[in-house]
Amino acid sequence: MCRIAGIVDPQLTAPERERMVKIMCDAQRRGGPDDEGLYSPPDSSVCLGNRRLAFNDLSAAGHQPMQFNNRYSITFNGEIYNFKSIKKQLEELGVVFKSESDTEVILAAYANWGTNAFAMLQGMYAFAIHDAHTQTVVLARDPAGIKPLYYAIVSNKLYFASEFRAFKNMGINWKENPQWQIAFMAFGHIPEPITRFEEVKVFPKGNFLKLNCNTNDFQFSSFQTYRFQPGLKKEIDTEAWVKNTLEKAVEQQLFADVPVGVFLSGGIDSSILTLLANQKNKKELNTLSICFDEAAFSEKKYQDLIFEKITGRKHQFVLTNQAFQQDLPNVLADMDMPSSDGINSWFICKHTRELGLKGVLSGIGADELLGGYPSFSRIEKIEQLQKLPTAILKGLSKMPGKIGKRLPFLQLEGVQGKYLFLRGHFGMSEIAEHLKLTYKEVEDSLNGLAIQQPPASLNGKNLASWIEFHLYMQNQLLRDSDAMSMVHGIEIRVPFLDHDFVEGLMQMDPSQKFIPGIPKQLLVNAFKDQLPEPIWNRKKMGFSFPFSTWLKNNEWIRNSMMENNKNADRIIENFQQGKMSWSCFLMLLMLGNHGKS
Repeated sequence: MCRIAGIVDPQLTAPERERMVKIMCDAQRRGGPDDEGLYSPPDSSVCLGNRRLAFNDLSAAGHQPMQFNNRYSITFNGEIYNFKSIKKQLEELGVVFKSESDTEVILAAYANWGTNAFAMLQGMYAFAIHDAHTQTVVLARDPAGIKPLYYAIVSNKLYFASEFRAFKNMGINWKENPQWQIAFMAFGHIPEPITRFEEVKVFPKGNFLKLNCNTNDFQFSSFQTYRFQPGLKKEIDTEAWVKNTLEKAVEQQLFADVPVGVFLSGGIDSSILTLLANQKNKKELNTLSICFDEAAFSEKKYQDLIFEKITGRKHQFVLTNQAFQQDLPNVLADMDMPSSDGINSWFICKHTRELGLKGVLSGIGADELLGGYPSFSRIEKIEQLQKLPTAILKGLSKMPGKIGKRLPFLQLEGVQGKYLFLRGHFGMSEIAEHLKLTYKEVEDSLNGLAIQQPPASLNGKNLASWIEFHLYMQNQLLRDSDAMSMVHGIEIRVPFLDHDFVEGLMQMDPSQKFIPGIPKQLLVNAFKDQLPEPIWNRKKMGFSFPFSTWLKNNEWIRNSMMENNKNADRIIENFQQGKMSWSCFLMLLMLGNHGKS
């Protein structure tokens, strides 16, 4: 697990490229505290950089950028969980390895099979490979989009990095993206592929980019895409399949040369992962949990139920109002791009690092794939609502509360209308008012977002799953958890996004996958013999903090808001009176802070 950066620019000298890549790597140094390196070959326009967070093969043999056969070089961020099986195939072909790292396996696989090797990789990854013989550079990102990758192609020059912040201090006058503030206020995040800079984009998942360094010609190609399509036989024992596939995923993702723990919130997903990790872990298991003095927000009693069933070291941290107030400025400063979420991840990762751990398992992906959100029961009604005439939708939008505010989103084209009706933060009128725009300018901007769209044939609960998987999980959960974990030098692994698990569930018939009962009934059934009933037989509780109460008396926020927002007094008053959610309140603060940087 690392942070990567690189430049392909024939107009710069080698020292100039090295200086710029060093700046990019230094901006990401907290995500790679163990080692650093540059690769800058003579007679080439390429420079690759790496900041290493060592997990496998902790020796110098795992140093990056890594070379292979005096021809191929790589800078790699991620983990390949099936690298041992690929390595065995390569050894049978006569390949001799110098390290025990998965990085070298990627290089050897590419040397032997070219870009066809990418579909063989199971894990989370983003990497760049330079071929010194053909003078080509290839960038690739995993098909679930677990690991981040940002890039810019400007005037035949290529720039890339693991974090958006790497682009800020390069000395390049990037253009501010006119869509980012509108998108952020609507979505609560900036959806892929856009970023705050017009030229900098998020690299598409499951794709590779091949660039000829001599001609500057480049081409994107897809090597793996997850699709909702029939595949698993209907007679399959789905409960046994879920159990066996997830057990295998957890066992694979526990592999490391450093201790790996588990985030235990007390919910279904984290509890299952903890129980499986307790069975499969060959070392002492560490569990990490946050709880609160405020009973309404604390899940301590559910965490304790799992503690009774496992061995190892159990770590429960009580997050206090005082600690929250003290660290909040650091939390917001550590966000790579503005987000309405991720604060919880920052605190749990801070405690994880203080314990000396480097890696943890997280339950991200289960809700999106197995029906854990209200969207799964609402999607068919939303599809019907979208068919209503515009005049009726406009009339209904006068209803008070969230429903009225979000109804106009259903007039938008594409999937963004459905998503924003489900999860939108500010309404279009509110966005227009805050940003001093017309309603039509906001509407046109949201309609014009170049975000990924689902297949036209997809509907029902599979459509809800697509929306949650490709929009909410992708842009909010994965991005926030990666940014907030890596800033503490922590790697988050996500067994529910195991390749076989994702592919199998997307090929499963909806009637088998979304069976009647509680949300994620199939997952619960698969582990009912191990999972305590109070864990699953209760109302779903999000992993959240008592923010509203804590934020109302935060002087730092008040001062920051007053400095960066002309409407600060009214915003603070609305929040104090309960007319604005804590997430929207923080978003307006971040809008001012990021807008000036």
